[in-house]
Amino acid sequence: MSHVWVFGYGSLVDPASFGDTIGRELQPGIDFHAAEVSGFGRRWNYGVMHGTAMGVGRDGNAIEYTRVALGVVRSAAESVNGVVGRVALDELARLDHRERHYHRVDVSEVASLGEERAEGAIVIYVPRPEAIERYKRARDSGTAAIEQRYWDLVDRAFAAFGEE
Repeated sequence: MSHVWVFGYGSLVDPASFGDTIGRELQPGIDFHAAEVSGFGRRWNYGVMHGTAMGVGRDGNAIEYTRVALGVVRSAAESVNGVVGRVALDELARLDHRERHYHRVDVSEVASLGEERAEGAIVIYVPRPEAIERYKRARDSGTAAIEQRYWDLVDRAFAAFGEE
């Protein structure tokens, strides 16, 4: 097999963000489709491992925040909407590096593209335990923060798909 489909549920929903990572433009309706994965739930549970953010705490002093991003957890009663992008095997290494604190998991059996049929495997990136623990420590200490730029990117990407 010469490619896989990568399921995106956060910043990868944005075709430009996805395409910048793999080094080429994705074509909606050709190699980039709306999709859904059953058996997972989306969470703000990923403590970004490769950077922090500085801000001002309630006391006026500088404070270092842990940036938080979207992740997924296994949850039999839930499903996650997002996209799939067709990725050549040589491009997959770029995504693996970007998502280096996530496990790549095959979800071919529980992914749906509506009327479209995906030929090949469908994979999703699930946060590694250490990234979830980083988030939990920051949450519990009051130093977890979602970067506005990330929030806006994800919001715009989903809005482009319409109301549903």
